[in-house]
Amino acid sequence: MFEGFVNVWTPVTRAKRLGRKPLAVELAGERLVFFRGSGGRAAALVDRCPHRGVKLSLGTVAPDGCLECPFHAWRFDGDGRVREVPLNPDARLAAFSAQRVPVRELGGLLWAFTRVGDDPAESPAVPEALVDERLARTYVEVDWDAHWSRAMENMLDSPHVPFVHRRTIGRAVRPLLGPRSQMTVRWEETDRGFRATSSVDGRPEAEGGTLEFVRPNLMALDIPIPGKVFRIHAACVPIGERRTRMILIGARSFARSPLLNPLFNWVNRRIAEEDRPVVESSDPSEVPPPGAEASVATDRVTLHFRKYYLERMRGSTSGPTNGAPRGAALRVLA
Repeated sequence: MFEGFVNVWTPVTRAKRLGRKPLAVELAGERLVFFRGSGGRAAALVDRCPHRGVKLSLGTVAPDGCLECPFHAWRFDGDGRVREVPLNPDARLAAFSAQRVPVRELGGLLWAFTRVGDDPAESPAVPEALVDERLARTYVEVDWDAHWSRAMENMLDSPHVPFVHRRTIGRAVRPLLGPRSQMTVRWEETDRGFRATSSVDGRPEAEGGTLEFVRPNLMALDIPIPGKVFRIHAACVPIGERRTRMILIGARSFARSPLLNPLFNWVNRRIAEEDRPVVESSDPSEVPPPGAEASVATDRVTLHFRKYYLERMRGSTSGPTNGAPRGAALRVLA
């Protein structure tokens, strides 16, 4: 279960997508259903009724916040406990629980912990800019035909910016490059991942901003603007072996009017579209061990991510889901 992506908090989708109806998603090969339980609190279950394996996401949410199966109207609360089995007043309800997945709603996102059962001791590592009420935020979701590890490396890779993004965010750096230009990459470990900066030929105008990796699959980039906050985030959420949901979040202290959000979203989509065909072309689709591909000094940051991925994530699994078929991973179906 959650093969290759176990025991971690991850963003799943925008919280605004979850309304009064159940929301079906796939995450790391498993079907989940999100719904708002008692008090409107977000909850998630494996999208499989323990009775006859029907998708719970085809059901409805009752006024008391219970999720009702569409087949025999069994009702489950946000903890997966059965509250009613119609036509069976003597049924032992405690024996028929659905599989619960821990959930948080933070920073405008739904987060899930990739394990069935009780909440973990740790909370999601949410970047500060996602919960700072002084900042305006925009959200974009797009799906790529790529393994999430390749998408994540791309988001952490500074050397490609002047070339892949020469018409957008790399436009200012491109004219500064000469035949002997050299990029310097500095890296330091943090308690939740690592932080890196880069520059070309030591020029202040060629500083790329501070890039932060938040384990397991989140990037945050501070764009240097004097006296202002402008931060771009990218979460690379696994859907399946060759499918990734990219959640792009911009946070800014200027131009806060909601009327400007479509413009910022358009820019983020355009930048992502420049990256997409490059990442989707990667062969193999999943990042291989470091020695399998040529690397140079400017690959320092992505090699640190690759080490983390290969040692901590690749091949991890939390066991089967009672015979539930494996899916692809985060595709919103409702």
